[in-house]
Amino acid sequence: MDPGANVPARATVKQHVCNECGKCFTHNSELQLHKRLHRGKVPFVCSICGKFFSSNSFLMVHLRLHAGEKPFGCTECGKSFKSNSHLVTHLRIHRGEKPFVCTECGKSFNDKSNFGRHKRIHTGEKPYTCNQCGRGFNRKANLLIHERTHTGEKPYCCVECGKRYTSKAELVRHRVFHSGGKQFPCPECPEKFADKSSLVIHQMAHRGERPYACAECGKCFANNSQLVTHERIHKGEKPFECQECGRSFNDKSNFIRHKRIHTGEKPYACFQCGKVFNRKANLLLHHRTHTGEKPFCCLQCGKCFSSNSGLVVHQRLHTG
Repeated sequence: MDPGANVPARATVKQHVCNECGKCFTHNSELQLHKRLHRGKVPFVCSICGKFFSSNSFLMVHLRLHAGEKPFGCTECGKSFKSNSHLVTHLRIHRGEKPFVCTECGKSFNDKSNFGRHKRIHTGEKPYTCNQCGRGFNRKANLLIHERTHTGEKPYCCVECGKRYTSKAELVRHRVFHSGGKQFPCPECPEKFADKSSLVIHQMAHRGERPYACAECGKCFANNSQLVTHERIHKGEKPFECQECGRSFNDKSNFIRHKRIHTGEKPYACFQCGKVFNRKANLLLHHRTHTGEKPFCCLQCGKCFSSNSGLVVHQRLHTG
């Protein structure tokens, strides 16, 4: 592949380089604004939330969030945006333009920021570090969510039951239990998902894609969270400790399931008959008693089963 393939058409040469971090800029004025970050000079402050900015123009764009202003409208579909740069990125969807191409895997993007985040999958770069525990992240949004585990902040609240969550994605997944359905079905198998991101990660398993590799043993994973959990095995870390019995876990989801043994909580309810379960997997198995679905089939005789364990038991009949 052409080494310049990841440079968009009509790209301008960035000849102004920051001697502190090596970042490049098209104009000297942009470089001077950037240097303020290294000097700690961020003189433009939002009077509403206290956030700092290196230039007045960045502050003006930010203030539109508080005011709800979106003055830049798309002539194709009418959708509005707070800045012209967001509108330009959006217009590429209508034109089918994806000018940012990864030289490692060939995947292309219409948004430079998404392209930058994607490249970190290949480089392993994690530029966002938690000041509390030193853990690194490849996205600023993931760092902000992680920091809430230290502060205990849960800003996303379910209007149905009042339960609170540290991230919007967790809240979206929770709402599915109130609506009684999952809107994102996998075209490859019977699985359904509460949000598109979970579906995308699941589809990577069908394609055999595992871009996140462990530096210790080389084992690969479909997403970064699975890799982080796996790395705790090498480090001997078990940060999730049960206050009831003292048992520790390296995986938050296993820790949450364990706590239900003590509390008796069964948060997964069947919307058909009301039966409740303490594990999501058990609810999925139960649903198949209503639908008659048997997705696990024997390759020897064609007999199908509602669970993988039932298929394994059956296959022993053939093997003896």
